[in-house]
Amino acid sequence: MSTRPGVYAAPSPDGIALMDIRAGRGQWRFLDPVGGRLWQKITDGATPARAIDDLTAYWHSKGADPAQVRTDLTALAGDLERADLLHHAASAAPPDRTEIRFATAVSVSSAQQLAGHVGLFAALLLLRLLPIRVAVAGARAATRLPGRAALPQEAEAAFAAVRRAARLWPGRAACLEESLAAHFAAAFTGRRVRWVVGARFVPQGAHAWIEAGTAIIGQDESDRGWPYFPALQVERSN
Repeated sequence: MSTRPGVYAAPSPDGIALMDIRAGRGQWRFLDPVGGRLWQKITDGATPARAIDDLTAYWHSKGADPAQVRTDLTALAGDLERADLLHHAASAAPPDRTEIRFATAVSVSSAQQLAGHVGLFAALLLLRLLPIRVAVAGARAATRLPGRAALPQEAEAAFAAVRRAARLWPGRAACLEESLAAHFAAAFTGRRVRWVVGARFVPQGAHAWIEAGTAIIGQDESDRGWPYFPALQVERSN
């Protein structure tokens, strides 16, 4: 089955999260392990009817009521089909991360601070006024600017510059705005970071962040629980 552009998958042991950026600000759909297996079978080429038959037989062998399993799976397959989600989705293989670097006060040069303001303005403009797919396209365009991969401390400086700039802007910059702004700020100063949007399952939630090498940058120790599983990654390929 063909890949549907604009849909990204974050697979995990707890299920699959589907990120659909084809319209508006995008939507997430969380599938538990049972629903994830149904989605995987169909996107691997099985017909919905065959996938439902196979999974009904499997769960019946585990002691589940086959009539109820079939009813639930049929309803889910219909829901996913109406949402046009029964296609392969792009997925991001998680890199070998070795550390989570929490947000701290770091030194920021005047050039980095200016880049933080410009990056935040660009992120807010894209995310608040335009569909999210345009913001993703803008993030990919930024990877083509000249520069090299950022060191973790350079990524931290870009993130800190954005946080400082956000204090002067009305409203709250959430993780999506902050991370995209830091991605832009790093690019504007000749450094490249990885912009990532992903999900977790227990409890369910979505998050966006930046990475440099194997380090996750700028997290808040008080309110972020890991692991998050990446669905969309934007970085320069070479």
